[in-house]
Amino acid sequence: MTQIYNFSAGPAVLPKEVLQQASNEMLDWHGSGMSVMEMSHRGKEFISIANEAEADLRELMNIPANYKVLFLQGGAHAQFSMIPMNLLRGKDTADYLDTGIWAQKAIEEAARYCKVNVVASGKDHQYFRVPQQSQWKLNPDAAYVHYTSNETIGGLEVFWTPQTGHVPLVVDMSSHILSRPVDVSQFGLIYAGAQKNIGPAGLTIVIVREDLIGQTIAGTPTMFDYKIHADNGSMYNTPPTYGIYMAGLVFKWLKAKGGLAAVEKLNIEKAALLYDYFDSSDFYNSPIAEENRSRMNVPFTLKDSALDAEFLKQAEANGLLQLKGHRLLGGMRASIYNAMPIEGVQALVAFMQDFARTRG
Repeated sequence: MTQIYNFSAGPAVLPKEVLQQASNEMLDWHGSGMSVMEMSHRGKEFISIANEAEADLRELMNIPANYKVLFLQGGAHAQFSMIPMNLLRGKDTADYLDTGIWAQKAIEEAARYCKVNVVASGKDHQYFRVPQQSQWKLNPDAAYVHYTSNETIGGLEVFWTPQTGHVPLVVDMSSHILSRPVDVSQFGLIYAGAQKNIGPAGLTIVIVREDLIGQTIAGTPTMFDYKIHADNGSMYNTPPTYGIYMAGLVFKWLKAKGGLAAVEKLNIEKAALLYDYFDSSDFYNSPIAEENRSRMNVPFTLKDSALDAEFLKQAEANGLLQLKGHRLLGGMRASIYNAMPIEGVQALVAFMQDFARTRG
C-alpha cells in the first residue's frame, strides 16, 4: 500500500502514536469499562483527563499561574466575538493588524462591538509580507491589540512579538500553537482552534490573564463570558470531552518528543526542505516574503496553472493528499504541522522534482 501523507490545512494530520493509543482505548479507557465519549464530564474519570491535559499544556507552554486555561467550543470564529465582549472593559476602541483573510474576519466581527483601528495592513504588499511594527499606528487608549500570528490561508507567520506597552496583546495562534516556544507572559490572551496542531475539530483553547476577565459588555451571553468558564473549570456546560482527551494525548506526545524547543527544531528543518527547493526551482513559486514564510502552511504555485489539476491528480496517486490551495487563493498549499513527519516533506519534494522534470 502506498504511504499516505495528509497535507490538509485543518482538520489536519494527527500523530500516529496518538491515533493508535486512542484506538486502543476507544472501548475501554484504563479499565473503566467506558469509552471517553461515554463518560460524564463531571465524573472522576473525565475530571482526571481534563486536569492532566491542562497541567501538561501549562508545562509545555510554561503558562504562568495568573493565566486561566479554558477549553471551549465555537472555534476561532466564536473568539472573534468573545474577545471584544470580554476585553473592551469600558473602552470603545481596539487595535487590529490586518495580515490577511483570518485577520480580516476578526476585524469584521470586532466592528460589531467597537471602533476598530487597523494599525497597519499587508494589503499594500498583496498580503505577501507582514508590516513591521515601525509602520503600525497604535492607539494608546485601545482596549487591546489583536493580531493573527499565522495566516493559514495566506501562509504568513509572525516570528516576533509586538510590543504594546500597557495595552494587552491578543493573538490568534490557531495555525502554529505548540510549534515553537512562546513567552505567554507577553500576551493578555492567546487563542487557537485545535484542529490544526492540537487535536480534532470542536475544541478551542483560550489562555487569558485573569485580571482581564469579569467585565463583559452589556448583553454578553452567559456562554460568551470567560469568567463563567474560568470559575467553572471549563465545565459550565458539557465541554468537547473527546477533543480534550485527544488534545491531552497530543500534549503527552509533544512532551515525549522533547517539548516545544525540540519540536521547533524539526519544524524549521521541514520548512527549509520545501522553501529551499522553491528557491532553486523555476517551475514552482512561493510568493511570501522570506522573513514571513510560515513553517506550518506553505502555499505555492506552478509555473503554468493549467497543470494544477494534473499535479493534484498525480500527487494523490503518490499518496500525497490535500494539496489543493484554498478556494480564495487557488494554487497549492502544503500544511506541515507538528504531526507531519519529515519523511512526508521529503516525499513531497521528490514528487515535485519528478513532476517538474516531466512537465517543465
